[in-house]
Amino acid sequence: MGKFKYLSTYLLACTVYISFTSFGVWTYFPLIFSFVFIPLLELFFKPNATNFSDEEKKIAKNDNYYKWVLYSIIPIQLGLVLLFLMSFQENLLFSEQIGRITSLGILCGIFGINVGHELGHRTNKFEQFLGEILLLTSLENHFLPYHNSGHHYNVATPKDPATARKGEVLYVFWFRSQIGSYFQAWQIENARLIKKGSSTISLHNKMILYTLAQMLILVSINFIFNFTTMFAFIIGAFIGILMLETVNYIEHYGLLRNKKENGNYERVQPQHSWNSNHIVGRTVLFELSRHSDHHYKASKPYQLLDSIPKSPQMITGYPGMMLLALIPPLWFKIMHKRLKEFQSSYKPY
Repeated sequence: MGKFKYLSTYLLACTVYISFTSFGVWTYFPLIFSFVFIPLLELFFKPNATNFSDEEKKIAKNDNYYKWVLYSIIPIQLGLVLLFLMSFQENLLFSEQIGRITSLGILCGIFGINVGHELGHRTNKFEQFLGEILLLTSLENHFLPYHNSGHHYNVATPKDPATARKGEVLYVFWFRSQIGSYFQAWQIENARLIKKGSSTISLHNKMILYTLAQMLILVSINFIFNFTTMFAFIIGAFIGILMLETVNYIEHYGLLRNKKENGNYERVQPQHSWNSNHIVGRTVLFELSRHSDHHYKASKPYQLLDSIPKSPQMITGYPGMMLLALIPPLWFKIMHKRLKEFQSSYKPY
């Protein structure tokens, strides 16, 4: 019955629906659920580092239930985004507009980008396409070529804009990571096409296709609804992107791979990703916090990800750590101490 815990992510969808159909403080329900209720709840549950046995992994690997949970997110995401656009035509107070835009941002961050990330790692072209659809609703399609062919290759090195340096403030990292990853995505896609002998200026270039698709979405929203609604959608997507970058910040903060004598970096090891076994954040985010194992094999489905004992562990789940990162002095005080303790006790395999 443990596999049904992933249905808890539907609670987020319910809070977003309430936000888009209610007024007053209820428009902030997803914010309260994600960044007040979940962090508080995780204080009462001990981290669970239990992994599947080999037999359980075989069963889970062939159980279509896990992928259908992901597939169900696509119509939910699309339906709620449409509901947002329609609901924004109502006579809302400014505070209610902010509430609904914030709710859209949380939806884009957790469903649009996080589930898009999971599907974008699959080897199945159809599932990759579903991931692209989800990322399109968050205006973050460049994430796929950069993340799959850039971040996973350069993680925990100075070459990776999505790896936060020790002492780097989150608010600076947001811009460095997002801008750096965007330009790297163009470079990666251009290099892919040149290697194939194709023109970089064509519809074979995914970055061009993504740009055109995003422009079409925005123009359509402006035409069908109005400029204000289009602008609200952009702000909501931007909030989702900031959530992504905050997760990027906490996942590899201060962790670096050693450079070998030949100039190459050592392979990615468990000590190069911060992990959390706090069960609530794990299930709502589809095991994103078991990040070390994800970097071992990126195409490994979320339900099979293991907790690796020698990986550095966060003091709480991802939602709580994201809140902590918003307060740099407190973040540095806690994380630098934890980083020092981990590095002094870590023993290589």
